[in-house]
Amino acid sequence: MTAQRINPAVLHPLKEALVLVFWYKKDLRSFLTSCFGRAGLVAHLDWTDYKRAIVAQLVDAMAADQHRYFDDLLSLILATADMTDPSHLKRLEDGARKYADAVAAVESLRRLAAPYQRLRNEKEEAARRREAERVQAEMQRAISDKLQELRTQFYEIVTLPAQKRGYALEGFLNSLFALFDIDAKAPFRIFGEQIDGAFTFEGEFILEAKWRDAKTPPSDLDAFAMKVSRKLDNTLGLFLSMNGFQDSAVELHSRGRPVMILMSGEDLSAVIEERISLPDLIQRKRQHAARTGDVYVSAYALLS
Repeated sequence: MTAQRINPAVLHPLKEALVLVFWYKKDLRSFLTSCFGRAGLVAHLDWTDYKRAIVAQLVDAMAADQHRYFDDLLSLILATADMTDPSHLKRLEDGARKYADAVAAVESLRRLAAPYQRLRNEKEEAARRREAERVQAEMQRAISDKLQELRTQFYEIVTLPAQKRGYALEGFLNSLFALFDIDAKAPFRIFGEQIDGAFTFEGEFILEAKWRDAKTPPSDLDAFAMKVSRKLDNTLGLFLSMNGFQDSAVELHSRGRPVMILMSGEDLSAVIEERISLPDLIQRKRQHAARTGDVYVSAYALLS
């Protein structure tokens, strides 16, 4: 058997099964139409002829032109082989014999059809993979398009005065987290000079974001660590400082068991420039902190 040809040895059992399972031509015609999903292959047959001649005409024509009809012929073989119990024959005169003959014919076909069922499974799996790849590509294009919008928005925010950029950053972060389906418990909100929020990503996080002209000092991380410590034990903090952190702040909070991970504006740039996805960035920062104790590693260091 080649990948795209039906072994001639299958054709006679197929014909026999079709002739014996369907006693009436109207039932045979209905079955064939349902197999092919269109009437063209069935309508041109001479339905005034004997049933055996009709079946032979159809099967022989498809077998002779398998380049065109391979999938149709394969569908017919598998659908016929799947008819395990033609019990309607029992209601006919001499029904027990007709039923036994039909079951034997289908069983004979089923044995020969087994390789074709595997072939169909392989074809369906290949089709499923192609569809999954198509959907993934469409999703990636949609994400890229949205990231392009967010890039433009981000570069505009950078030019804003301090008060306005805080509110703009709030909307930006909400859009960014939503794009990557990260489950925010509520929209992130500004309280005073900071943005607060909570989200779920392989565990519970609370978020704090600040955009000051100076780097974030240890005291801000101290206060955030206390806020995290009042939550359940499996809760972590994500502190975003657009202008980065003082070295002493990072060093202090990298001692002992980390309760937070840190993110900078540089990290956000890596995300919106499509160098790394936001979920991957959070996951890799958390893994880095768990393995080394360091609460801050830049996206570009992770990618190098």
